[in-house]
Amino acid sequence: MQQQQQQRRMFTATLLALVFILAAVSTTEAGKKEKPEKKSKKSDCGEWQWSVCVPTNGDCGLGTREGTRTGAECKQTTKTQKCKIPCNWKKQFGAECKYQFQAWGECDLNTALKTRTGNLKRALHNADCQKTVTISKPCGKLTKPKPQGKFHLLKAS
Repeated sequence: MQQQQQQRRMFTATLLALVFILAAVSTTEAGKKEKPEKKSKKSDCGEWQWSVCVPTNGDCGLGTREGTRTGAECKQTTKTQKCKIPCNWKKQFGAECKYQFQAWGECDLNTALKTRTGNLKRALHNADCQKTVTISKPCGKLTKPKPQGKFHLLKAS
């Protein structure tokens, strides 16, 4: 009997605690004011258009790019930005385009070249890059398949 009364008290206390927590949460949320949306500044300035990165020395490394935008009331219509061209990227596809290449294909015996395809992985500064590129290189030494074993022809007498 005492055990049942003790269980009822625990249940009542738990229920009261739950009601109290729910009341506290709803009061907190009701007290929050909605933040007014920030007024967006209307500007007639266009988007920045960036030139390609021009390296300071050589064909990779640190360099600069020029940015321009249009608009009658723009405070700034041109600016120069520092940039970097990674030296390990394939320059023939654009210095700002990074490709993930597949393995080299088999050697084409007619052209003595092997090829592989690369898919665009990343373009720096919204550069205009081809989605897929193909490169070729000489096969190197062409080897003929070796015979599996030596066969001796014996003359029958």
